[in-house]
Amino acid sequence: MAAGPQTRGRTDGLVAENRRSRFDYTVEDTLEAGLVLQGSEVKSLRNGKANIAEAYATMEEGELWLINADIPTYEGANRFNHEPRRKRKLLVSRRERTRLSQAVERAGRTIVPLKLYFNERGLAKLLIGIAMGKKKHDKRESQAKRDWQRQKARLFKDG
Repeated sequence: MAAGPQTRGRTDGLVAENRRSRFDYTVEDTLEAGLVLQGSEVKSLRNGKANIAEAYATMEEGELWLINADIPTYEGANRFNHEPRRKRKLLVSRRERTRLSQAVERAGRTIVPLKLYFNERGLAKLLIGIAMGKKKHDKRESQAKRDWQRQKARLFKDG
């Protein structure tokens, strides 16, 4: 049996991934952040249920917060359940918070959640990225490059 925590159906600990973020944004730098969660949220994450596709991170009152992440309620928690789309505090060092806030103050930068997972110690972590939004022509270029890579792989496979 593999060491470390497991989520239902996954052995690498991955719970949710924001696959669209790499298409909509150019990610310049990444950072691992901890999450302040309630018990029912952790249980729901262990079941492999979460959605961070519409989520974003913001600086408020000197703290970093994850907004609009959907962690569904856990059926076994009855009346002690959590609010699915509540604001969740992200845990990063003071130095990293300063660096993130300075990056956001620059034109066009935003903090985007990329992956939500359990690390090897069993702690819920969020991989966040400092990103700049892509323009429409950049998105078309990314799509064309991805299509070419797919077509090239098909040609090599057949040949």
